Amino acid sequence: MSQTTRALPANLMTLLMPLADRTLILPQVSMAELVSYHPTRGAVSGPDWYLGQVEWRDLRLPLLSFEAASGSKPVIHDRCRVAVINALGEREHVKFLAVLLQGIPRSIRVEQNLESADVPLEPLELGAAKIGGEVVKVPDLAALEQLLEDEGLI
Repeated sequence: MSQTTRALPANLMTLLMPLADRTLILPQVSMAELVSYHPTRGAVSGPDWYLGQVEWRDLRLPLLSFEAASGSKPVIHDRCRVAVINALGEREHVKFLAVLLQGIPRSIRVEQNLESADVPLEPLELGAAKIGGEVVKVPDLAALEQLLEDEGLI
């Protein structure tokens, strides 16, 4: 039996996703769509990072503030956008989740040997890197999904 191995790509298309207090970096394929933010109607009960649900393609997705989920304050204004993120696939009933952004993500190609940044990590962050002098954080999407599940939101 022959075994096939695939080489890792020399570079990867990513998205720099602006938050109020940091920038996240994700592979471009992890975002399903970017949509406008519309405040949810009615009272939203739950933790302060849970901003209600958004309707997207006939689905109702939990919307969260990554900043608040990792210990900061949620920031909401008229320039916010919602990133619909592909779920990791560990839960059959969860295909997508929604994260509030503070603007429009920037597409950038990064090299495989990205320079790491020696900075403190907040909860829900796996690592940090430097891109053009800017520190970007790698979110822990599995932990984010677990947080939603622990609160009964997915």
